[in-house]
Amino acid sequence: MFAVVYRWRLRPGGEEQFRDGWERVTRAIHAGCGSYGSRLHRAADGTWVAYACWPDAATRERCVFDEHDGERLMSESVVERFPELTLELVSDLLVEPTAS
Repeated sequence: MFAVVYRWRLRPGGEEQFRDGWERVTRAIHAGCGSYGSRLHRAADGTWVAYACWPDAATRERCVFDEHDGERLMSESVVERFPELTLELVSDLLVEPTAS
């Protein structure tokens, strides 16, 4: 598995717009490019962090990130974008929670 970590600082008040855009983009990429999806987090320092998982780096490279309305929503909400971090999976002990 291959993962990419993204991090942004958002404009105050732009959080919901960003989240909406991120969800739209993530769904489109999952449907159109074969990604495994993504998770979005808010960090203690106020930045927002997402990581997207892919079968491998080549699958991500083949993905054509078409201009999407969600990208516009996201970009309007971002004050600062940090460099991407790419990760190759070495060991996976993450356990999905079970429904109770």
